[in-house]
Amino acid sequence: MGTHYTYILECSDNSLYTGYTTDIERRVSEHNNGTGAKYTRGRTPVELKYVEFHEDRSNAMSREYEIKQLSTTEKQDLIKKDCICVKFNY
Repeated sequence: MGTHYTYILECSDNSLYTGYTTDIERRVSEHNNGTGAKYTRGRTPVELKYVEFHEDRSNAMSREYEIKQLSTTEKQDLIKKDCICVKFNY
């Protein structure tokens, strides 16, 4: 498994947020404590719904861009089809 991640969060308003990180647990925690992306600050709590593992930053960020171009329905289908469920204690 790589150390670069592309992820999708579900926000409290049921919207979806896609991002990239090298530390998924830290990043989800940042989103939930209000120090993550501006988009998620008013939409906490967020829940990790999807994770992809990549060997390098370039691939992870390219995939982040690809996912961001998908419609909400396509993102939801991706989550249902290929979800890697990861639970963290905060």
